[in-house]
Amino acid sequence: MNIESLTAEQVMSRILVAVKPDESPLMAWELMRRAGVHHLPVVEGQHVVGLLSREHLAASWSGGPQEQSNRQVGELLVGERRPRVRPDDPLTQVAAVMTDAGCDAVPVVSGQGLVGMITARDVVSAVAGRSHHLKEGGEVVTGMFHLEPVIPARS
Repeated sequence: MNIESLTAEQVMSRILVAVKPDESPLMAWELMRRAGVHHLPVVEGQHVVGLLSREHLAASWSGGPQEQSNRQVGELLVGERRPRVRPDDPLTQVAAVMTDAGCDAVPVVSGQGLVGMITARDVVSAVAGRSHHLKEGGEVVTGMFHLEPVIPARS
């Protein structure tokens, strides 16, 4: 398969860690750390509100854990560009969208909402012919993972 014939659907990550807009930056950071990811889609149901990166999260960090627990990640996305692509968009178009927006990841959305995400690493892997996502069809599974904070009881 040559690079010109690849689509977003063929190279996108299909299982994602995501957060809701009312989640705290502290929780978003912990989700990123535990999952080993650099981007979190911020979603309301299947609707993509935006994409939060580790860099964006770190740059907005101020104060300690208490201050971060009282903020919401949705606030960090106000005024941010929200590029997105469709599953049938050619990979060359996906790369152009990412380049024009100056971002290294984009959500893939369809009529049903969020169906995947493409990062710069996915694009480079596809160009190198080493994409592990190259699959025709198949079921798209977007998993929503959520951590509940556990505060130890004081004795």
